[in-house]
Amino acid sequence: MTEMGKRLEGKAVFITGAASGIGRQSAVRFAAEGAQVAVVDVDADGAATVADEVIGAGGKAIALRADVSSEGEVAAAVADAEEAFGRLDVMFNNAGIMHGDDGDAQATEETVWDLTMDINLKGVWFGCRHGIPALRRSGGGSIINTASFVALVGAATPQLAYTASKGAVLAMTRELAVIHARENIRVNALCPGPLRTELLMSFLDTEEKRQRRLVHVPMGRFGEASEIAEAALWLASDESSYVTGTDFSVDGGLTAAYVTPE
Repeated sequence: MTEMGKRLEGKAVFITGAASGIGRQSAVRFAAEGAQVAVVDVDADGAATVADEVIGAGGKAIALRADVSSEGEVAAAVADAEEAFGRLDVMFNNAGIMHGDDGDAQATEETVWDLTMDINLKGVWFGCRHGIPALRRSGGGSIINTASFVALVGAATPQLAYTASKGAVLAMTRELAVIHARENIRVNALCPGPLRTELLMSFLDTEEKRQRRLVHVPMGRFGEASEIAEAALWLASDESSYVTGTDFSVDGGLTAAYVTPE
């Protein structure tokens, strides 16, 4: 903790997918803890709204538009954030999609697979590719990659491209954590359980589908984006200084009920 009691005081944070859901909640929460926040999203208006919300609450934020599947746009956004803040300390690669036509191996079209991989996996890679040098210039920092509980267990409702992309994010996170551990760069995967977000509710678009998912959650409810933001805050802060290469599950007990230790 800093003398002022703010957990991210003096830190500059870059959050993708920050116009809604986990990203929005994290931007607001991180700013309240003293961070300067780059609110990054393909939805420029949405990013601007969140940045205005942060500023209106007395925080510091800039809005940047970037499609994370475009390396050029990610590189430019990272450069803009570093120029605006003078440094970057936290890279939260959170942007992702869950396509409505994502199904099983037979039902999922190649276009859906490719789009999902471009955003969910390649987007995280681009964030790390350009975020790591920025963190290195700041003397180290924290990278948080949003994976999912489906990276650890299969999904009851078929979403093969999404599940495969999140499993790959988890594997990439572990390797990057090992590679950069002695550079004071920590890399962790945040694995949320089922959340009451627009992204998931639009995918689980019937009560039957929602109950099919909830039956596997010991707590018996969907999580809230704000609860994931609290977990991300801990990973972003110096409180987690000895934590790297983890799959940090925040899932209402779901994986505990289904994953057997080796």
